[in-house]
Amino acid sequence: QVHVMESGGGLVQAGGSLRLSCAASGSIFAIVAMGWYRQTPGKQRDLVATVNAGGGYNYADNVKGRFTISRDNAKNTVYLQMNSLKPEDTAVYYCLATGYSTTHAGARERFDHWGQGTQVTVSS
Repeated sequence: QVHVMESGGGLVQAGGSLRLSCAASGSIFAIVAMGWYRQTPGKQRDLVATVNAGGGYNYADNVKGRFTISRDNAKNTVYLQMNSLKPEDTAVYYCLATGYSTTHAGARERFDHWGQGTQVTVSS
C-alpha cells in the first residue's frame, strides 16, 4: 500500500512565497515520477510541475520562472518552491506519485496515487 502526503499550504500575500512538500511512503519499489497539480472549484485539475526519475522536469507555462520543483530520491519526496505568488495561484494543490509497489505476493504493481491536497490562498 502506498501513501502520499502533502504539507506546506497556507495563506500568503501576493508577491510572497510558500514551499510545499510531498512524501510518498509504503511498499514502494520504485518511483517513476512525482508532481504537483492544482484545482479550483468547478475547474479541471491542471499540471503545475513534474519531475521524473531520469531528472526530467516539466512546468506549466504560467509558473515558469516563479515555481521550482525539486526532489529527494532517498526520501521519495518532492518539493515545490513557489515565489512571486499571485492571487490566480490560489487553488488546492495535489501531489501525484507514479511508480511501482511490491505486493504481498512479491510482485510488482504499477500505482498512480494522489495525496489529499493542500490549500494555497494568495491574497491581493
